Amino acid sequence: MSSVAVLTQESFNEHRSGLVAEQAGGSSAAGDEEAPAYKDAFPPLPEKAASPEGTQEPANAWTSKIRPLKSSVITQVFHVPLEERKYKDINQFGEGDQAKVCVDIMHKTGAHLELSMAKDQGLSIMVSGKLDAVMKARKEIVSRLQTQASATVAIPKEHHRFVIGKNGEKLQELELKTATKIQIPRPDDPSNHIKISGTKEGLEKAKHEILLISAEQDKRAVERVNIDKVFHPFITGAYNKLVADMMQETGARINVPPPSVNKTEIVITGEKEQVALAVAMIKKIYEEKKNATTIAVEVKKSQHKYVIGPKGNTLQEILEKTGVSVEIPPPDSSSETVILRGEPDRLGQALTEVYAKANSYTVSSVDAPSWLHRFIIGKKGQNLAKITQQMPKVHIEFTEGEDKITLEGPTKDMQMVQSQMEAIVTDLVSRMDYMEISVDPRFHRHLIGKGGANINRIKDLHKVSVRIPPDNEKSHLIRIEGDPQGVQEASKELLELASRMENERTKDLLIEQRFHRAIIGQKGEKIKDVRDKFPEVIINFPDPAAKSDVVQLRGPRNEVEKCSKFMDKMVADMVENGFSVSVPIFKQFHKNIIGKGGANIKKIREETNTRIDLPAENSNSEMIIITGKKENCEAARVRILAIQKELANITEMEVSIPSKLHNSLIGSKGRFVRSIMEECGGVHIHFPTEGSGVDTVTIRGPAEEVEKAKKQLLSLAQEKQTKSHTAELKAKPEYHKFLIGKGGGNIRKVRDSTGARIIFPTADEEDQELITVVGTEEAVREAQKELEELIKSLDNVVEDVMNVEPKHHRYFVARRGQVLRDIAEEYGGVMVSFPRSGANSDKVTLKGAKDCVEAAKKRMLEIIEDLDAQVTIECVIPQRFHRSIMGPKGSRIQAITRDHNVQIKFPERVDGPGKGGPAAPLAEAAVQENGEANGEVLVVEEPTTPVDPAVPKKCDVIVLSGRKERCEAAVEALQALVPVTTEVEVPFELHRYIIGQKGSGIRKMMDEFEVNIQVPAPELQSDIISITGLANHLDRAKEGLLERVKELTAEQEDRSLRSFKLTITVDPKYHPKIIGRKGAIITNIRTEHDVNIQFPDKNDDNQDQITITGYEHKATAAKDAIQAIVDELEEMISEDITLDARVHARIIGARGKGIRKIMDEFKVDLRFPQPGAADPNQVSVTGRPELVDEAIDHLLNLEEEYMADVIENESKMTYMKPLGDRGASSMDDGGRERGPSKGFVVREAPWQTGSEKAPDMSSSEDFPSFGAPVAAANKASPWGPKRF
Repeated sequence: MSSVAVLTQESFNEHRSGLVAEQAGGSSAAGDEEAPAYKDAFPPLPEKAASPEGTQEPANAWTSKIRPLKSSVITQVFHVPLEERKYKDINQFGEGDQAKVCVDIMHKTGAHLELSMAKDQGLSIMVSGKLDAVMKARKEIVSRLQTQASATVAIPKEHHRFVIGKNGEKLQELELKTATKIQIPRPDDPSNHIKISGTKEGLEKAKHEILLISAEQDKRAVERVNIDKVFHPFITGAYNKLVADMMQETGARINVPPPSVNKTEIVITGEKEQVALAVAMIKKIYEEKKNATTIAVEVKKSQHKYVIGPKGNTLQEILEKTGVSVEIPPPDSSSETVILRGEPDRLGQALTEVYAKANSYTVSSVDAPSWLHRFIIGKKGQNLAKITQQMPKVHIEFTEGEDKITLEGPTKDMQMVQSQMEAIVTDLVSRMDYMEISVDPRFHRHLIGKGGANINRIKDLHKVSVRIPPDNEKSHLIRIEGDPQGVQEASKELLELASRMENERTKDLLIEQRFHRAIIGQKGEKIKDVRDKFPEVIINFPDPAAKSDVVQLRGPRNEVEKCSKFMDKMVADMVENGFSVSVPIFKQFHKNIIGKGGANIKKIREETNTRIDLPAENSNSEMIIITGKKENCEAARVRILAIQKELANITEMEVSIPSKLHNSLIGSKGRFVRSIMEECGGVHIHFPTEGSGVDTVTIRGPAEEVEKAKKQLLSLAQEKQTKSHTAELKAKPEYHKFLIGKGGGNIRKVRDSTGARIIFPTADEEDQELITVVGTEEAVREAQKELEELIKSLDNVVEDVMNVEPKHHRYFVARRGQVLRDIAEEYGGVMVSFPRSGANSDKVTLKGAKDCVEAAKKRMLEIIEDLDAQVTIECVIPQRFHRSIMGPKGSRIQAITRDHNVQIKFPERVDGPGKGGPAAPLAEAAVQENGEANGEVLVVEEPTTPVDPAVPKKCDVIVLSGRKERCEAAVEALQALVPVTTEVEVPFELHRYIIGQKGSGIRKMMDEFEVNIQVPAPELQSDIISITGLANHLDRAKEGLLERVKELTAEQEDRSLRSFKLTITVDPKYHPKIIGRKGAIITNIRTEHDVNIQFPDKNDDNQDQITITGYEHKATAAKDAIQAIVDELEEMISEDITLDARVHARIIGARGKGIRKIMDEFKVDLRFPQPGAADPNQVSVTGRPELVDEAIDHLLNLEEEYMADVIENESKMTYMKPLGDRGASSMDDGGRERGPSKGFVVREAPWQTGSEKAPDMSSSEDFPSFGAPVAAANKASPWGPKRF
């Protein structure tokens, strides 16, 4: 008896077909006979080695399924010798141009390249990828990494096309194969030389291939035979059979021109012998047919196509049957003569065939009104399809505008088709009708409706077709076709609609075009609401390009009136909200109006409900525009002006001037009032709205300038009231500054002497030469006379010379002659010429108007006097203050230089080793502000020379140059900019609040007051805060800091009041109820009473204590609210009921949906037992007594209902086969008990043939893990020899 191996579990035995379990008590021999053989159960894999010839490997389960796989990726290695390498720099291997080229080739072709260097310094390149990619990469490698050679090969010109191949495919293939570039001369080039470039190896291959192609073509011959076109059908034979037979027999290629090509030449190509044989055969046919008989017959032109047949098949058919060729005249010829050519005895039969084919088709027509055509055709051609399916050869043609239908087809089918068509026409004429009604074209689109709604409804309702002419036809006629009754009803409805439209009203609303977009709204949302409100009214807006204000309303009279009133109200609201006012605000205060992060402007916008637009930062405009309702705009204006008033010493004054004079005071485009504003230091003058009748004019600005502007305005008004006169004169723009004079001195003299006002043009005016004189007639005349004399003198050009010492020349010509440019601009364009550099001359030439030259000369002498009187003064200010004195971008120092006309030079900045280091003196240690160094200490170490404390350090000395008195004034101005320090006592515990989050609080104060605030380090526990800055800023900063301290103290007091705590004792079982679902109840209490309520943690000892924090009275109110909930909960009762655990899941429902519904409905709380509870059937119900009883009744009813389903399911389960219990005592198919299963048993296993035992499944040697090392073993494995 052989041993057996158990390989799988018992369940495997149940799923194997053909295996029967051993019978209990049966013999073991019987079991062995029934077990399958090992080779049948586990067929061997196919061997790799091929079978010897004459033997065939037996088919098995593996060989029949496995197909050999072939990889699509190939690898090729190319070698580039050292002498052919393009890049020979060995040191750059892997990182130079060579590597870049390889990366580029990989990106371009998709192949993978690996480079390696051979011992002979040659380059080996391994290319992997798909065949096409590898070939392209090879070509790139050869052209870009290998040096290129070139050669030429000469072959006959006629062979070039064979090298190129069809569509150039042969040439491309040749270039890829040889990795070369092949250039073939153009057809019009007489040269027969083909140029090849590439590597030496590639050149040889390409030359060889090209010469092979040429040699092959040398063996071929081409012969051309001219034979009359009429004999070509005899050579080709019917359906080209004869010529095909000849080509097969001879092996030559015969090209006969098709009938449509009017050529007589037949071309034969191939081997010379083959071509000669084919030519002989063709000539033989020609000789035989040359004397063939011909007859000519007349056949109607319209019947020629039937003789020809589709694609000439009928002619071929006649040729095949009779051997007679039929010649048909071309379609563009008017001839009807058909010629038959062939043997005399066959001509009769052919003639019969021609007449039969000509008469096989008939053309006829059926009368049918053109408007019925589409009904005859039917929807998507359904009606015609019935006829054409029965008679597919019959062609039915409809011609638009003609009252007939053309039929064409076989004679035998025509009669039936014609009778069917006539029957259809008769039927349609009897039951269809049409009508044409006249409607004004302007109503057509209203009849159609939006998206065709109206006309589609009429079509569907009355089952008719309605044709409304397009707008470009300008036709009144609308055609209705269909059932007679439907036509009548549709025409009636359309006429009623048209009549109603004629009675409709059209109203034109005048709405300014600027409001159109606002009425329509974004994506037409607003106008859609209007149209929905008035659906019967059609609203048409003009094209934006038309610049029209007319909006057209059309519809019933009442609806149009309502819509008109509604839209008028919309426009009125827009006008009201579109009120606009301009507020002049000095440019330097715009940033304060905006506020940090736009906070101020945003607040004003929101609170006044207005739109506020500020000019661009780089704009010269000072106007802030406010848009919205009039009262809102005024409120916003007042608030903006208040901000400006707070920030600066701005005075506002009101002057009463009769409103009738306002326009004349403002002047054309505001010229007069602008001249006053510019002259008076940029004050703002605000006139009331035109037509308001208000006389008050507001002047705003610095007090002195406001007073000055007031006087000028009243003076001008007085002049206008008495008798105002205006005159205009012109002067070159370069003279204007000279006429005005320095600081307006010249023009002020003219105005003071004459009393007239002189207005010069602004930069944005068109006429830059126009000067306007305003005043009384006499004053204007005198001023005009003085100005004209001045201008005349300016036009009188003179040349003058002055002496300037060479040492001063540099000052005038420095900075690209900026000083000279300023003089020319100020004094009427005077040209000043200094001698060339190096010329020992002191003569300076001035050229220009006489007065201008004199003035410029005077100014230059003043400058020279200043230069001669120039002194240098040193101002000692510690270096640590220099940056503060300079100001942002040097603005402060620039102002001092400009105001005092001096030059200021700061010393080079010196950073000593004592910057915060141990060598720094303690008194000059760096001050810390919020942990950051804010000062710099200079320590100069001079070990050999002792430092004199009385001598200032070089880095502290600022040098000033200029006139002595001006330098002294500038020194005072510089010293005024030296920051001073004051100390403020602030309680230490408030310091962190003053600093703010990440220093934001202290930064805000420093920015606002333009000072430096230093808070002591926390470890010092000091109450003193230092403020450093300009003296005039310190008081404001100190006040601001103390104000902040007051705020923080108040906040501290408030925090102490809010920190009142009280506790309430509540049984923990009530806590979830107080919290509520998702914390809803407790959140409501917290929000309502503004308190913090804290429940005990799980680990707290006092689990019944709830802590409430907040204001005392609010905490008490919150406690009362919680106590009220507890009192209500204590009134509730809790009852336990027994519900079968099997129905708990059904009652709870998916995600607790069922239980929540019960709890919400009966206002009770349900608690189901936890898994592992002592009594799994016990459920607790908590709530008011009456509600608990109702809930219990409901739950018991549900239990009864659900238990019926549970019992029914359990009864079904008794009939089902258990899944897990299939032990040794299971029954067989006959109901008999089976013995213990032996698993899956096989015969003739490898381990049964020798002394080997069955493999041990627990052995790591017999069943090794993947990746684990396998110990070497000498013994043979039961699974056969190892293959690894």
